[in-house]
Amino acid sequence: MSHPSRAALAAAPSFSRVARPSTVDLIQNELRNAVYAGVLPVGSPIREVEVATQLGVSRGPLREAAQRLVQEGLLVATPGRGMRVATIGADRLPALYAARKSVETTAARLLVRSGDDAAVAGVRRAHEELVAAAATEDARQIGGADLNLHWTLVAAAGNPWLTRWMTTLIVEVRIATFTVSDEYVVRADSAPSHAVIVERLEARDEEGLVQVLTEMLDGTVARLLGREDDAVETLEEPADAPEITLGPIDAPDEPPIG
Repeated sequence: MSHPSRAALAAAPSFSRVARPSTVDLIQNELRNAVYAGVLPVGSPIREVEVATQLGVSRGPLREAAQRLVQEGLLVATPGRGMRVATIGADRLPALYAARKSVETTAARLLVRSGDDAAVAGVRRAHEELVAAAATEDARQIGGADLNLHWTLVAAAGNPWLTRWMTTLIVEVRIATFTVSDEYVVRADSAPSHAVIVERLEARDEEGLVQVLTEMLDGTVARLLGREDDAVETLEEPADAPEITLGPIDAPDEPPIG
């Protein structure tokens, strides 16, 4: 069974780097990316021996990294039954998106007020990546580029707490998407519909940008709950994870398993 390429697992938003990441830091990011990509399916158990072998690390740092994700809410620990990937059902979607809306609109206001041209340009580049993804008509690529645009906007605001919260929220959004539907569905017009985010941002239109984000996120909840207008064209593909495994990581302070 082939390992996914680093590019494939990098479809998740980039995460803040540390100067000297430890083995646990690397495992944590790898597991988070795997949950985001669906390599570790929602509700599936974390088989320590198997995952540790695939990553080329011992079970100690794996457990520590997994416990960090339990604290983030991405994994669930049950006494006597180990850990599994979390699920987020339809009943929790409104609350999840309320949190996401709060983070994104706060970041949008900060970014507009900062007037940081380089940061705004980064959001423009993220939209260009969404346009390129849309040309593939691949639902997962489009969805990943869509979420990356929103993550980039938050990160561009320069507030590390908002960025950290958004990093977890983005993965939870994927978990919710995989939980509530057997198909991964995105709007076919994702790229043009997101162009207005960049337009409002470049115009430094704070209230206009907040309104666009609010309407967009409310619309996403409606789509996920099956309440969106049937006239909206979508692209979809099965939500099942591809038949791939985790690949080994370069652990700086942990020898690979022999």
